[in-house]
Amino acid sequence: MKVKHFVKKNIVMFIAFFLALITMFIVPIDKQYLKYFDYKTLTCLFCTLAVICALKNINFFYMLAYKVVHFFKNTRFCVLALVYITFIGSMIIANDMALLTFLPLGYLVLTSTKKEKYLAFTFIMQNIAANLGGMLTPFGNPQNLYLYNKFKIPNAEFINIMFLPFITSIFLMTICCFIFVKKESLTISDQPIKLNKIKTIIYLLLFALSIVIVFRIIPFWVGLIVIPSCLLFLDYKALLKVDYALLLTFVFFFIFAGNMARINQVRNLLSNLLNINTLLFSALSCQVISNVPSAILLSQFTTNYKELLLGVNIGGVGTLISSLASLITFKEYVKHYHNKMFSYILLFSAFNFSFLIILLSMTLLIV
Repeated sequence: MKVKHFVKKNIVMFIAFFLALITMFIVPIDKQYLKYFDYKTLTCLFCTLAVICALKNINFFYMLAYKVVHFFKNTRFCVLALVYITFIGSMIIANDMALLTFLPLGYLVLTSTKKEKYLAFTFIMQNIAANLGGMLTPFGNPQNLYLYNKFKIPNAEFINIMFLPFITSIFLMTICCFIFVKKESLTISDQPIKLNKIKTIIYLLLFALSIVIVFRIIPFWVGLIVIPSCLLFLDYKALLKVDYALLLTFVFFFIFAGNMARINQVRNLLSNLLNINTLLFSALSCQVISNVPSAILLSQFTTNYKELLLGVNIGGVGTLISSLASLITFKEYVKHYHNKMFSYILLFSAFNFSFLIILLSMTLLIV
């Protein structure tokens, strides 16, 4: 029963493992495997997860949830606030980090006020907000940073390319929240919340360090040394609570995507499809091998960076594997409600494919 529970709880990790394993029979292990992994992303992910666990242990997110409820008063505006915070956060600290930071806040706001019925919807909207909010800046999504550097896209042109789908995304998310979330009053217990001020300051500084690493101001290995060392003395349990299954999920998907990019038939197929319509097929490619690997792979076969940039950003919504950020959301939801996994996937697919169709159709008309 314990094994069965573990498998159900970490189903995405096992799917990623088997996908990686299958491709390893096609592409034997060699030195190029070491180039598959985005070590900076894995490091930032580990450090952020560890700091968030530490902040959870001192009730920091419960305190934030308490403030949000008392300020916004009702369910609709609380959900909107959570979605907007995630949306803005993804522009500043990247989509993965935004979700790792604000999903726990969303969970605590809704569970503390006994509004769990909106949790799946809120998580899905936060996920869409993270994927689409990050499209406006070069550092908002990992694929943006890669394409921005590879094609040396000017800052003003970058923002101009992404502005219309960015604004449209805000409008669609707002409409969804007004339609699907009722304006219900919220109440939360007035139990006193006492934070350890010294630990709170240190943990927030460690979190700031993880953000600085995202901006590449300091090398990622500095965070890998400093953050675990501090937590080892201040709260070693936070290191034990890190979601290592999520880290492994990323590792397995890096292997899968890296091997897919080295299969000649796949490369030839994608090259031919890009000649037909770069925007459409880059977005569709994300649905199969995720947006970051798609950006890296497809950039080898086209110089049409405008359509490629639009495609791999809009393509971040859709299937569960269209963006690795979506796996973070899925893992977080299933951790709390593993028995509702399939209903979540259905709801996730309905909203994500609706956004994909609307944004893709609109963009195809204007490019």
